[in-house]
Amino acid sequence: MYELKLQQKPSLLAIFLSGTLSVLIIAISLLSFRQFSLSTAKEHVRSVAEVVRVSLTESMINGVIDKREPFLKRLAEVEGLLVARVMRSPEVIRQFGQGLDGEQNVDSIEKRVMETGQPFFDIVSDEANPIFRGTIPFIATQSGQPNCLQCHSTPNGAVLGAITIHISMDQLRETALLTIAVMTLIITLFAILLTIFFRRQMAPVMATASDVQLVVAKAKDGNFNGRIQYAGNDEMGDISKDLNHLMEHLHDNLSTITHDISKLLHYEAEGNTNLITTTTEMVETLLEISQFKQAVEEDRTKSEVYFRIGHILREQFGVRSCTIYEVSSPGMNHMKPVVVDGELDSVCKWCNPEILFQATSCRANRTGHVIDSIENELICNQFRHVHDDPSIAHICMPVFHSGTVGNVVQIVVEREHGRLYQLMLPFMTAYLRESAPTIEAKRLLDTLRESALRDALTGLHNRRFLEEYVGTLEATIKRKKNRLSVLLMDIDHFKEVNDVFGHDVGDTVLRVVSKALGGQVRTSDMVIRYGGEEFLVILQEGEEYSGERMAEKLRLAVAALKIPVSSGIMRKTISIGVAGFPSDGEDIWEVIKCADLALYDAKHTGRNRVVIYTPQLAKA
Repeated sequence: MYELKLQQKPSLLAIFLSGTLSVLIIAISLLSFRQFSLSTAKEHVRSVAEVVRVSLTESMINGVIDKREPFLKRLAEVEGLLVARVMRSPEVIRQFGQGLDGEQNVDSIEKRVMETGQPFFDIVSDEANPIFRGTIPFIATQSGQPNCLQCHSTPNGAVLGAITIHISMDQLRETALLTIAVMTLIITLFAILLTIFFRRQMAPVMATASDVQLVVAKAKDGNFNGRIQYAGNDEMGDISKDLNHLMEHLHDNLSTITHDISKLLHYEAEGNTNLITTTTEMVETLLEISQFKQAVEEDRTKSEVYFRIGHILREQFGVRSCTIYEVSSPGMNHMKPVVVDGELDSVCKWCNPEILFQATSCRANRTGHVIDSIENELICNQFRHVHDDPSIAHICMPVFHSGTVGNVVQIVVEREHGRLYQLMLPFMTAYLRESAPTIEAKRLLDTLRESALRDALTGLHNRRFLEEYVGTLEATIKRKKNRLSVLLMDIDHFKEVNDVFGHDVGDTVLRVVSKALGGQVRTSDMVIRYGGEEFLVILQEGEEYSGERMAEKLRLAVAALKIPVSSGIMRKTISIGVAGFPSDGEDIWEVIKCADLALYDAKHTGRNRVVIYTPQLAKA
């Protein structure tokens, strides 16, 4: 459907108003001229009829009524007067006879007029040759001079006859048409002048409206540089000034907001002309980052934070391959993958395993810079697939904890989509920056907690660790229907070492023995300094991995130790009590008591031996 333009509407409005006015004036003029013509013709007929009546009356008084026909013929020769014909009424005919030949051809209109005494006026021909007819009755009256009843034997008010007059309307019609033509010309000229005047008056409004449309259209696209060029002091000038001020205000404030947010996100937004879209996206990103920050702060462990980061990278940025590395504390030079493609504590997938033991081999960790292989595919030689598949690229983002790199987040993408991820890089790093303090705090808490759960002298877990872990351990064993062996051991004659050689040597003995114990068990087994010179080993049994065998292996390993002291070499032995879970108790603490009874028996039956718990030991 075609929509009229604003510039077309004033002209069309002026034309419509002028046309409507012209039609109304012409219609009113035609109607007025018709009524005027009819009224004029009627008066003309009445005047002629009165002249005829007077003439006939005078002729009757003077006795020359028989000479009336020439008068009527001469009357018909008057310009515009076509017919002048007199008819006698039946009363006059009875008194004076039929009269002239033309007076005897009475038509229906004349008959009706003489019967009713009412005159008749109307146009009796077509529009091509209009003729106005008037038939007027002659009424007998005894008033005035002469008295009609003096000659006519009729009652007062009787119809004596009628006169029919035909008048041509051509001259009146020509005059009307000429007048209407002149009026139409005048109205047309007026309409043209009105249209020109109206357009000139509306030109500033239309120009301003067009400028407003352009300015608003630019603003919808985020460009607030459009301005309205109008210098008038009227209402349109006020609108122009206000709109220009609004555009300046929006441009300045949105630019300031965008600039400030860009600094927060480390994102260069100068190349984006759409301030609304850019600012909206940045504000939405800040809101999402704020929500993300609140979520990670409420996470219980750092593993949950790592998992949440991986989820954000996958779901919000479309990253399908992502590895989050955790860098060890300064001096240890280790890294470990904590999330690999959405899986926690998985193996290193995209980089050479060398970086796990030589963290400085990781370029992102060593330099603290973002490593982007999209434009330089050989920038890092530790990326395992650099030569295998050139269609993929990686971006490694360091995450700083207190000035040093604490994490490295690596995304692996298709090289053809690399430009997109380069554009999203500031937003991804913003999420990582917000998560860094939380990760650092949780790592510190883990370190403090770990130090609280370890024995400072030997580095082994302490009894507090066992108290926290025992519930989880019991539930796991019951769910998997496995068995545990609990080995409780004591260094034989350890008190003598402290008494004779001092506590420094005693500490050395504890460290050497704990190292020997740790070297004999699996990584899944637990070695705990239970208290003083007592140690506790908890291991999961297998077909070839029983508590009794491990106890004997540990006893022999300690017995073979050569501990250097100031006076030479010292040898020590241990006594071990062994019990099983759940065979010897419903919970691990009960099993530890059973192992303690077996240890007591081993120490009292010669030391340097292994005793397996039996119910008889509880009865002794």
